[in-house]
Amino acid sequence: MEAKILYPDRFSMTEWRRPAGRLVLGAFLAWAFVLFALIPAGPGHAQVENPYEVRGVPVDVTAVTAAEARQQALLDGQRQAMRILMERMTLRNDHARLPVLNDEEITEYIQDFSVAEEKTSSVRYLARLNYRFRPGEVRDLLRAFNIPFAETPSKPVLVLPVLQQAGALLLWDDPNPWRSAWQRRSSLLSLVPTILPLGDLADVAAIGAEQVVQGDRQRLQAMADKYEAGSVAVAFASIRHDPAKSLWELDVTLTRYNVTIAPQTTVVTYVSDFGETAGSLLSRAAAAVTYLIEDNWKRDNLLQSGRQEAIATDVPIQSLGDWLEMRKRLQRVAVIREIEMVMLSRGQAQIILHFIGDVGQLIIALEQADLALRGEGDAWTLERLPGGKKTAG
Repeated sequence: MEAKILYPDRFSMTEWRRPAGRLVLGAFLAWAFVLFALIPAGPGHAQVENPYEVRGVPVDVTAVTAAEARQQALLDGQRQAMRILMERMTLRNDHARLPVLNDEEITEYIQDFSVAEEKTSSVRYLARLNYRFRPGEVRDLLRAFNIPFAETPSKPVLVLPVLQQAGALLLWDDPNPWRSAWQRRSSLLSLVPTILPLGDLADVAAIGAEQVVQGDRQRLQAMADKYEAGSVAVAFASIRHDPAKSLWELDVTLTRYNVTIAPQTTVVTYVSDFGETAGSLLSRAAAAVTYLIEDNWKRDNLLQSGRQEAIATDVPIQSLGDWLEMRKRLQRVAVIREIEMVMLSRGQAQIILHFIGDVGQLIIALEQADLALRGEGDAWTLERLPGGKKTAG
């Protein structure tokens, strides 16, 4: 169970700065600390469902008193969470242009927050903090700074890291320093969660390094199905040492396989800094390729304007339960702003989807919820994709 603080729906920072007799920010935080101490913390989620929620932000502050440490920790936490949120939604090249807000300004964008894994001493406060932000206000902020952003979370991408070394292809082998580099990456969540296979006996039997590099679509899809991934990214790396320059060079061919589109391939080369080890270069490259996967997804889903579009579609159903499940899925699609019911009968629902972006982006977003929008012009049909899991809650 988590302690949760709700911010007012209409929030003005001037109200927090009024003199005695009014609630001020420090008093509010002190009250929040007492509440947190009374309610046990709970676990977080493994991947992004709400793009405007940032979970598991670590804080560790030491101060003169526990109360001062807690107060500073919450301020540190919301700064981190705001930065994580904006970087999650924007392209890496735009991160240097992201607005820098003060503590009071950041508070205006927070809907609520909760505390997990809290530990305290007389002078120290450690916790993991979860924040939910106000979508409309965050969108307006990024648009005010002319920074394009995406808010459609991708299904997990299964990464298969293959290393060519001394003429051999390494995938499940131990050691595989390229695979180890991927395992050492930061666990902070993004719009595009990248996951690694377990490398157990079933994986070894399912696909080999040569089949991965050759792009065996049937075996790759079987791996994606096993790990409930939306696509597979083959990260094929080749490392060599240049004795003349005393540098390591790493060539990476990244190919992403998806059921609905043709394979997409990107080739990049990373060179070590002077004195950098091969292991350090591999770790840096794994992080860089992760950002590349994320940026490729974001570019396809950038929301260039705030204009809302609408599309009418038929939804075949077999029961009221089918419709309720469909509505649950639609409510989790970030770009959909409203689901307008036109007609509901025993075998079909007719609805109007109000959304941000273009139809192509809507189709991609719906696919992440295991929904398929098909048609053209004024004739559209929305159906569940085969094999889609039932939504929770």
